[in-house]
Amino acid sequence: MKTEADYYALFEAYRSGELAASQRADLEHRLAADPNFAQLFADFTELTSTLHGYGERLATRRKLHAIQADLDAEQAVRLEEGETLETGIPTMPQVYISPVERKLRAFWGAHRATAMVAASVAVMAVFATLLGLEWWRAAQQRPSLYGYTVLRREVERIKQTQKAMNRAINQIDGTKPETELNPGKFSGTGFALTADGYLVTSYHVIQGADSLLIESRDRQRYRAEPVFTDVAHDLAILRIKDRKFSGFGRLPYSFKRGTADLGEKVFTLGYPREDVVFGEGSLSARSGFEGDTAFYQISIPVNPGNSGGPLLDDRGNLIGIISGRQMDMQSAAFATKSSYLMRLVDSLSAVGTAQPYNMPRTNLMAGTSRRQQIRKLQDYVFVVKVYE
Repeated sequence: MKTEADYYALFEAYRSGELAASQRADLEHRLAADPNFAQLFADFTELTSTLHGYGERLATRRKLHAIQADLDAEQAVRLEEGETLETGIPTMPQVYISPVERKLRAFWGAHRATAMVAASVAVMAVFATLLGLEWWRAAQQRPSLYGYTVLRREVERIKQTQKAMNRAINQIDGTKPETELNPGKFSGTGFALTADGYLVTSYHVIQGADSLLIESRDRQRYRAEPVFTDVAHDLAILRIKDRKFSGFGRLPYSFKRGTADLGEKVFTLGYPREDVVFGEGSLSARSGFEGDTAFYQISIPVNPGNSGGPLLDDRGNLIGIISGRQMDMQSAAFATKSSYLMRLVDSLSAVGTAQPYNMPRTNLMAGTSRRQQIRKLQDYVFVVKVYE
């Protein structure tokens, strides 16, 4: 599938006359028949025209600067030959200014301020556009529901960039590209809740999903479905519904029902990239954004894709679920308290909305080193891929 960059390269070849007659005819036929394709070509034309106009304004500005420099230095003048007077003293050289140069002087004197302002406005317009795009991206990242930046990772744009790079490499090497699976539109992190196929992630990770795919560290993939969501506390419980799934095995961690202590060492595993990433820090506050007591504040740098990941204390007890971070503070992250997850599980079991959850009762990670804890934990942390 062609990306926007591929189409722009095609349009550039079309405008420069580099396409063969048959390719040119096919392109013109598609432009006439496909309104979306025609709109893409119109966007390309507008963009290139804007850039071309901006380049011309910069070139004009440079020429005007050069004219001013020449005039100031009097480098473009022609000197008349000196005449000898009766006294024998030669006359001083006279500066000759041609009619064309006089017109240039008059034009520059009358329009210098206007030209400088126009060039400055063009530069400011470019920077204002770039700044506006950054503000727009920031606005897209800030959800109104929780007040802080949630960390669902947008996969589609990343994959398009990677595919474009891979195509370029394949063209150089002459190799045939491998068939790739659909990467999904968004991704986050999830972890096992029970050994028989229930998982936990953040609600905002799966929000709007048509289908879900769970991927393990060794690239095993399973279809999953949401069985319950808690929007207020940013929680979602998923269930694997794949026939080939045979269970997670015994979970090495247990879930803490109480509140963790301020200053505790905490750590997490998540998927802000294709490989699992470890992060650690401290529990810096017992409340979250704007004092929300359902969340912790932690000093772990987290990124898009970390949402839904497990937060564990130094003994390997699961104490929270990564939810997001404060926009203006890179290391101020927030996690839903595990006690709210336990209340959710208890309430679901009590009303009989699902099969009983066989929660782990023993902690196999207590008393082990951090490296050993990570080895035990990483097989129970997954990528949650979202398709819309």
